[in-house]
Amino acid sequence: MTFSLVVRDGTTFGMVVCSSSPAVASRCVHLRAGVGAVASQNVTNPHLGFVALEALAGGADARRALDAALAAEQHPEYRQLIVVDRNGGAAIHTGAQALGIRHEVRAESVAAAGNMLRHESVIQALVDGYSTSTASALEQRLLDGLDAALAAGGEAGPVHSAGLQVTEDVPWPVTDLRVDWHDDPIAELHRLWAVWAPQKADYRTRGLDPTAAPSYGVPGDL
Repeated sequence: MTFSLVVRDGTTFGMVVCSSSPAVASRCVHLRAGVGAVASQNVTNPHLGFVALEALAGGADARRALDAALAAEQHPEYRQLIVVDRNGGAAIHTGAQALGIRHEVRAESVAAAGNMLRHESVIQALVDGYSTSTASALEQRLLDGLDAALAAGGEAGPVHSAGLQVTEDVPWPVTDLRVDWHDDPIAELHRLWAVWAPQKADYRTRGLDPTAAPSYGVPGDL
């Protein structure tokens, strides 16, 4: 029902995900600036993302953080987890009860996995689409990976929700876009990124120093 791509790009972490189920990003995306990134999917237990991030924050690498999450789980055979650490290490767990056709791919600073896939090659296409993208923004490269995965077949059924999140040098996500239910969530995610991209840096500035922020462009703005 879900496939996702989790990456480290220097000190930046990012993730893109889509699913046939509603509100996938609210349940599956777990990023923490300067710490790492975790996807908790398949029959989702969102708590595992928090456990793995806490382990990463405490100095664990991806493999040990994944082990910590699995140790906290009573039903690991139903879970699919992806962890990328601050050094680019990656670890993936796909339980024996993961749904449908499932597959996973790991590379330096990149990890991807999915379940209920049209076929296994979808996940390699996801990674390749990201890795070969020439876009300057990490968000766009993640979306390019998502597009490649869909072109390769995507999920076995229709996709209804999607999400894109990136963390950089501030404690909050600098990009956090979600499509909770839509007939074409990938196109909608692209539309949201097109709206957000030119304003992204301004909202970072507003969070750090509103006196240096550009005009808000709203009634009453000075």
